[in-house]
Amino acid sequence: MDIIQFTLIKGKWLIDGLTSHWRNFYYRSLGVKLHGYIWMREIEIPRNYSDIEILSGCAIDRGVTILCSGENLTHPKIIIGANTYINRNTFLDAIESITIGKDCAIGPSCYITDHDHGCDPSLPPLGQPMISQPTIIGNYVWVGANVTILKGVQIGDRAIIGAGSVVTKDIPAGAIAVGVPAKVIKERIYS
Repeated sequence: MDIIQFTLIKGKWLIDGLTSHWRNFYYRSLGVKLHGYIWMREIEIPRNYSDIEILSGCAIDRGVTILCSGENLTHPKIIIGANTYINRNTFLDAIESITIGKDCAIGPSCYITDHDHGCDPSLPPLGQPMISQPTIIGNYVWVGANVTILKGVQIGDRAIIGAGSVVTKDIPAGAIAVGVPAKVIKERIYS
């Protein structure tokens, strides 16, 4: 690598870092509870800023959307634990409670929610009531690309969810789960 390439790369890192610091300042000023510095690329938080809490050391990549809607509650609707990485184009969608533990890796293009709509045949789709249950992802969890995690699911510590899976039921700690719907295929062994 020659000196010009090195200088260009160094300059890009500097610009990315300054832009990330600006985003920390901007979202903090809107009411997002940021604990320490959070690496933020071009993300979207459209509203209800005070319903979001992100702990230190997290990295949130380009295209991530963090959406809280519904009535105001006394607790944050989305909590992201320390040192967790959320990859590109992931969508977090809460009306009650989504908790992601510490040191997790969330792959690109995932969808994580705590609610869905009712299915009353006498009502049109957009007239259905919202039904919610807290969604909890434990510590050290690895979620592959394009995973959907639905309402009320609890994923235990150190679990792995394979790419493309749809998680509709709880996954125990240390399990490896894949498929639609996701099923445990084996347990992780620790020495």
